[in-house]
Amino acid sequence: MTDQNTFKLKFWGVRGSIPCPGPDTVKYGGNTTCFEITCGEKRIIIDAGTGIRLLGKHILINEGNVLDADLFFTHTHMDHIAGLPFFVPIYNPKNNLRLFAGHLAPPHDLDGIIDTMLMKDPLFPVPSKLIEQACTFSDFSCGETFEPGGGVVIKTGKLNHPNGACGYRIEYAGKVISICTDTEHFDDGLDQSVLSLSRDADVMVYDAAYTDEEYPNFKGWGHSTWQEAIKVAEEANVKKTFLFHHDPSHDDERMDEIGALAAAARPGTEPAVEGTEITL
Repeated sequence: MTDQNTFKLKFWGVRGSIPCPGPDTVKYGGNTTCFEITCGEKRIIIDAGTGIRLLGKHILINEGNVLDADLFFTHTHMDHIAGLPFFVPIYNPKNNLRLFAGHLAPPHDLDGIIDTMLMKDPLFPVPSKLIEQACTFSDFSCGETFEPGGGVVIKTGKLNHPNGACGYRIEYAGKVISICTDTEHFDDGLDQSVLSLSRDADVMVYDAAYTDEEYPNFKGWGHSTWQEAIKVAEEANVKKTFLFHHDPSHDDERMDEIGALAAAARPGTEPAVEGTEITL
């Protein structure tokens, strides 16, 4: 049985935009966004990029394909939802996966996106009706707070990303994990929503797809830089910062360079690595 005070974060996918597996991305990983957060007996999953397939495989092999969890989406761009149809536990009708999204505006809703866009002929051969017994879908307004029980508090906040995105602040056992991806910084000062989500966090995961030198070529695409991550961490008094949403063009050698520069600029800053588990 899990210790009631156990608070862990595991990266199942750290890449942005599109999966990029291959010999040049072995060290940091090529799967797109998926986090698993363990709060005592509670399991929280954030995003269902291609990394969630590996989490499903782990649950199938090591946990008898039994799942009771909450899945919160930062948003529903393809790199954050593409793994959901390949997440084996959703096909077990005895499982209970509650899916939430806080960035959508009418006429869009989470159920409709999964049903009519993701798992729909001619894009996918398996109909969404096969996951209806295991899954429920809920939309909320970004800024709401959730208390799913067990002493867990999940606060939400708006992120600056095309079509909208939602960040998360998970509080448990006196510790805090902040998830701020996908988001683009502002020219005229730090994002107050990001600062609120990250204030005094033990761990902050921040969208650092680019470097300051690269950013002007991608301005408006909805992503930030490792240099901005350090500014946020400093202002918000963050203890540990993980750079996230690695650009597909950043191979292991480039990520090593970025990691060294970031760590030198602010100790406790490093690129997220697929498969890494952090215990708070």
